[in-house]
Order: sequence, then structure tokens, then C-alpha cells
Amino acid sequence: MRQLLLLRHAKSAWDDPGLSDHSRPLNARGRAAAAAMRQALLGLALSPDVVLVSSARRTLQTLEALEPWEEMPIIEPMDALYLASAAQLLKVLNGVAETARSVMVIGHNPGLHDLAVQLAGGARDPGDARRLQEGFPTGALAEFVVPGAWRTLGRGGARLHRFVCPRDLPQLAL
Repeated sequence: MRQLLLLRHAKSAWDDPGLSDHSRPLNARGRAAAAAMRQALLGLALSPDVVLVSSARRTLQTLEALEPWEEMPIIEPMDALYLASAAQLLKVLNGVAETARSVMVIGHNPGLHDLAVQLAGGARDPGDARRLQEGFPTGALAEFVVPGAWRTLGRGGARLHRFVCPRDLPQLAL
């Protein structure tokens, strides 16, 4: 069994109209959510072997907030993940080495959400499945169990194990 972690970048800033979309940083809320997600990953003992991350500033800053790792994963920033569609994301995942047990993708909507919905061939918790169908908020994490090979991963080829949103975390509760 393999594990796939899909993490949407945390909330980004829109206050500098001179910045390109690719260069937008996290805002204060996003930094807090990413730090809380790090604690959640630690608490759930989620530690990927490989992290594939969009080259956008906000995704790289989300990754930085998850560090340091218990065991350092292979980290691969990829221009191809910037605003990638579900089909493009799946193509990247199909190219992952079969030796990778756990892969995290840090990316963007709508592609990340579309991919998560397409992959879900079942769910441990129907409530998580319903919430995932409704949307994939900034900073959210979808954890999947992948029974087959990366190269054959496709529609319905994974089982949603959990879906965690920053608002679910006690550190961010109002």
C-alpha cells in the first residue's frame, strides 16, 4: 500500500498588485495555518518519502512551514505543478518511482481538488468524502491510500483516508 498526501497551499496575500500570481507569498493567516498543519502531520505520524511542490512562492512557503521533518524527504520543486490541471497532476504522479511509499503534492486549485475527487474510489469516513466533494480550502490536506502502483494510478484508484482542513485544528479554533 502506498500513501498519497495532497496539500493545498495555505492562504496567500493579495495586497501587492505589482506581484505576479506566481510570486504571491503567504499571508499571516496562511503562515499560522501551515504551522498548525505541521503539528497535525506530526500528530498523525504523516511523513512523506517524496514531496512534489509547485514552484510558486506560496507553495514553497507552505513547504517551509512543514519543516523540519522527522526524516528528510526527497523534495522536488516543479514548474509543471504551478496551476496544473488534474490530468497534469496525475501524469506527474504516474511518473513517481515505484520505490516511493508516501508522496506529498503541494499545489493549487482547481487542479488539486479535481484530482482528489477523481481519485476517491471510496472513503473511510463519509463525512470527509462529502466535505472533499464540497471544496478543497487553502491549507487543507487529503490523505489517500493507494493500493496499486503509481504508474497505474487513475480515476477511482485510491481510497480517501482523511480530509483535514485548517479550521478543524484546535490551534486555529476561534
